[in-house]
Amino acid sequence: MTTNLAEPNKRARFVPGQPDMWVFVLFETLVFAAYFSFYLFYRARSPELFLHSQAQLDLRIGVFNTLILLLSSWSVARCVQSSRAGAYQAALRDVFITASFAAVFLFLKVFEWVRLVRTGNGLDSTEFFSYYFFLTGIHFIHLLIGFIVLGAVVYQLRSPARRSQELVETCATYWHTVDFLWVLIFALLYVVR
Repeated sequence: MTTNLAEPNKRARFVPGQPDMWVFVLFETLVFAAYFSFYLFYRARSPELFLHSQAQLDLRIGVFNTLILLLSSWSVARCVQSSRAGAYQAALRDVFITASFAAVFLFLKVFEWVRLVRTGNGLDSTEFFSYYFFLTGIHFIHLLIGFIVLGAVVYQLRSPARRSQELVETCATYWHTVDFLWVLIFALLYVVR
């Protein structure tokens, strides 16, 4: 009986997903850090304007959306765990739960945008709202891409020939990154005074 000595070392250094996704995560984090830096710079230059504009946001919607995305991170983590355990039907269920949470988030975000625009707080109404719509819009696009990512997970989980734990974990890493970025956006736009 032979043992593969490389296997324990591989497990000891295991990082979920593909390394390219981690490069992407780092890149996205740096890009958003730059966006956040510009936002904070201009906020420091016009604190009264930003505070007045920020008061126009509905904190309840922001909190609810944050909870929804945190639940989506929980359900995508369950998908990873189910897939690791070979419970592919449970993993598929968790992907659909994740997509449902994301759909609720997107619906509420569009509702919030429409409400703001109707009250005169559009993209070009103040510097704050320019940043608000830019940051939430970029995040919205990332979440739409997340639906494609979840679709890839569904596609590969449905067939034993295509199943790849690495792909499930790579997609989950993307999803967690999008959720993490929302938590930062929420903190900056809704909470920090």
